[in-house]
Amino acid sequence: MTPESLTFLPTLNACFNASSAALVLLAWWAIRRGNKLLHIWCMCAALVSSALFLSGYLIYHAYHGTTRFEGPPAIRFIYLAILLTHTLLAMAVVPLVLGSVVFAIRRRFDRHKRLARVTLPIWLYVSVTGVIIYWMLYHLAPALRG
Repeated sequence: MTPESLTFLPTLNACFNASSAALVLLAWWAIRRGNKLLHIWCMCAALVSSALFLSGYLIYHAYHGTTRFEGPPAIRFIYLAILLTHTLLAMAVVPLVLGSVVFAIRRRFDRHKRLARVTLPIWLYVSVTGVIIYWMLYHLAPALRG
């Protein structure tokens, strides 16, 4: 595998992030309406989508390394601020998601619900900012460079 053969991964990873966000929102909507089966299916799909993202991300960066934001300094500052919060919360969301899943599997729905209320906004933020970071890095910065 060469870095050139993996150029499709950032776009695919952004799609996985967007899918995760949409599925988490749909799962939240489903459980708010009492549709437990749809909630379970959406959450399982969101987990798969997030796992595929993480796999693709790790593979891409293992072969390609870091991609530097090459936009104007003011935009770069905004990019780095989003990237920092995204990265910190991405590290936090993994154990939160896993904990929520474990509580659900063990049918500890009181604890699942309590943890999920914290996990949901963080997971959404990480997924959505992942797409924003992709757009800024691969579309905005090149457009601003001309």
